[in-house]
Amino acid sequence: MKRSATILTAMVTPFDAQGSVNANEAKRLATWLVDRGNNGLVVAGSTGEGQTLDAREREALVRTVKEAVGGRALVVANAGSNDTRDSIRAVREAEAAGADAILAVVPYYNKPPQSGMIAHFSAIADATGLPVFIYNIPGRTGANMLPETLLELARRKKNVAGVKESSGDLKQIATILRDRSDDFVLWSGDDHLFLPTLALGGDGVVGVASHLCSPEYRRMLDAFRGGDVAEAARINASLLDLIDALFATTSPIPVKWAMTQLGFDVGVCRLPLDTMPAALADRLRPLVVPYANAARAATSSELP
Repeated sequence: MKRSATILTAMVTPFDAQGSVNANEAKRLATWLVDRGNNGLVVAGSTGEGQTLDAREREALVRTVKEAVGGRALVVANAGSNDTRDSIRAVREAEAAGADAILAVVPYYNKPPQSGMIAHFSAIADATGLPVFIYNIPGRTGANMLPETLLELARRKKNVAGVKESSGDLKQIATILRDRSDDFVLWSGDDHLFLPTLALGGDGVVGVASHLCSPEYRRMLDAFRGGDVAEAARINASLLDLIDALFATTSPIPVKWAMTQLGFDVGVCRLPLDTMPAALADRLRPLVVPYANAARAATSSELP
């Protein structure tokens, strides 16, 4: 798996006023994100409320996004759950819908041992010819995949292509990067650790803030790789307040609210996630204004 996809957004799933998936708005949002520097999209992940989408909705959403961005960006379909058989079905459905790769989360709630993780992901890898990326986020799942488990899995299964690492543990990230094979990809799964992960040798980010600030992320990446570490650090520092606000309550509540300020009809989250707290909206609003203005200007320039 080539390390060409460096800035990916875990895309929100637009819902209409009746709470159904809004396919037209999903196409519009996917296109907009790719136009603004994302070279990958994760569909129906946790930010996309994948756990509250049914199988038909997930498959249709993957197909819709793939049709919208074609070969312009890597379309990564979330297909993981805490049930191995259900995950295998979801993988096959995502592949049939045109996904370029699979994202599969470490099983949540049932807290499998490391040996169970290897068996679970081996079954997923065997079910598809697509690259499979592990999503390690112990803060949500209650289980941490250790570096030695991850890399043993990658040694056994050639299509286990990388990891979205959201442990928040820079030592763990550094260990994976030290011991990985040359073609194994590591993306930061935490926006605030994008630059530190690059400094350790990581390959990119799967972001939430990148709904808004993907151009800044691109400039930060280019500055860092071009040797201008001070400029990369300056850009990173300028984004910290935005990132903090976007995670001040459970994601994707804040980012869906923010995207409505940019003119996207993404709706509100499905229960059990609820609406944006008024105090947080007041905090986030001034941070979103520059992006809303830029989105309006871009829309105006695209009109005939």
